[in-house]
Amino acid sequence: MEHIILYAIVPIIVVMLAGFISGKKGVFSGDDAKKFNKVVLDYALPAALFVSIVQASRADLIKDIKLTIVSTIGIMACFMLVYFIFRYCFKKNTGADAAVSALISGSPTIGFLGFAVLEPIFLASPYEYNITLVALVVAIVGIVVNAIGIPVGLSLMNASLDKQNNPKATHESAWKPVLHALEQPVAWAPILAVIWVVVGLPWPKELSPSFDLIAKANASMAVFSAGITLSAIKFQLNWQAILGSIMKMVVMPAVVLAIGLLFHMDPANLRMLVVAAALPPAFSGIIIADEYNTYVATGTSSLTLSVILFIGFCPLWIWLTNLAIAAF
Repeated sequence: MEHIILYAIVPIIVVMLAGFISGKKGVFSGDDAKKFNKVVLDYALPAALFVSIVQASRADLIKDIKLTIVSTIGIMACFMLVYFIFRYCFKKNTGADAAVSALISGSPTIGFLGFAVLEPIFLASPYEYNITLVALVVAIVGIVVNAIGIPVGLSLMNASLDKQNNPKATHESAWKPVLHALEQPVAWAPILAVIWVVVGLPWPKELSPSFDLIAKANASMAVFSAGITLSAIKFQLNWQAILGSIMKMVVMPAVVLAIGLLFHMDPANLRMLVVAAALPPAFSGIIIADEYNTYVATGTSSLTLSVILFIGFCPLWIWLTNLAIAAF
């Protein structure tokens, strides 16, 4: 626990605090954070995922089939659970509000904090981990969030907005958000890397340094940008924000842990997946909320509260996961 706090939690707090202070002082603005986020999502993260996965073997991918199944079932089950709870348990919420809630509290911010959290925790742990295993977890969860969760959320939100604004309007194809998500580098880069490994093409190690240079900017820039983003939003604590944080910090990692134990997942993968599920809500949900001007205040408040709670829940879930694995 001391290692986790000193080498994973404290660095994130320090860098995020630096971004927060910079935002409050006006050195950087919310618009600057969006530009940093674009660098992370379109360049740094895809490079990190691609170069890590192409160095894997077919045996590694076959070993991670259970990881893919558990990630998809666990995350999407929680995603839809958040949607239905916020849609039907709060009378003032519209379908669009519930969809944004799901995009935020039903999705971990794997793209921004995945490597930043998983690398320092697990690469220096007493268990056998390597950067390829970490990258596969980040990639698989990222594909679930970006290629499945976001399209589903956008489809639900657009359907609600269309019904409110123009009940007689013709709905767009449900596949349009899916295709749009797959066009993003953060989605197709890991898929391309997996195809590369499956085909059996050797990866020239001489090319790795060219990817590594931009990939190393992923974690630090993502966390710094998160601090700027938090400095630009107004915090308003209410019951929906609290419930959203509980769904994200408690329910999602618990569901993933239970399903992982049921499927007899590899313990190393299960430990990383539970921590990934316990990550704060996806920043992409806030970006979408701001773009559509839907559920912004409560969504950002839930995000802020979850980031604070993550400091305590991260080591807690690692401890609970080790207990569960030992008992099961």
